[in-house]
Amino acid sequence: MHATLCICTLIPRLTPRTRVAVVLHHREARKPTNTGQLAARCLERSSVTIIGERDHPYDLPPIGDHELPLVLFPDDDAQPIASYRGSPRPIVLFVPDGTWRQASKLPRRIAALSALPRVTLPDAGRTAYQLRSEVREGGLATFEAIARALAVLEGDAGPAIEQAMTAVFRIMVDRTLWLRGALPDRDVTGGVPPAAIAGNPRSSRANRSPALAAHRQGT
Repeated sequence: MHATLCICTLIPRLTPRTRVAVVLHHREARKPTNTGQLAARCLERSSVTIIGERDHPYDLPPIGDHELPLVLFPDDDAQPIASYRGSPRPIVLFVPDGTWRQASKLPRRIAALSALPRVTLPDAGRTAYQLRSEVREGGLATFEAIARALAVLEGDAGPAIEQAMTAVFRIMVDRTLWLRGALPDRDVTGGVPPAAIAGNPRSSRANRSPALAAHRQGT
């Protein structure tokens, strides 16, 4: 993000019992619209492993004997993630990250993940991610999927973890839409930093454009 819109100081450091391991397709790693890496920054003990870089071998994070590894991906044989709520063993949640096509291939091509149980999320409403077109009905940004998974797995603490993550996610999305000229100042969650407004001549025009507010609502 532009320096004047930086969200680094707003990122929470949460400590769920679940350990999240993002498995990131290499073509996704440097995209400014990637959300899996942002989710990992919110969570203590999380990790990001980049897959597919030429001449760069990868190592997935080790799984302890006391831990239960799961892959978050809606395969046909995936079980509802709620069936693992209250697991006596701490969960390591592997999350493929990339486009739908890229993410769907990762669990099958990585031997260490291919035999692990798959879990899927309950239907909890449409995505709030507006920085990319969603090609799959019910699809979510990786960040949203992780937050919703933790809301289920973390028991009583789950909703607070999801809320803290969602807050910074909403700010990131809104600030990016604002920078694109697709959201007026008044609709940006948490407001627009004054330094960003001072350096962006489109800001005052965006405030006067009802069409942009309509775009924000998806109309």
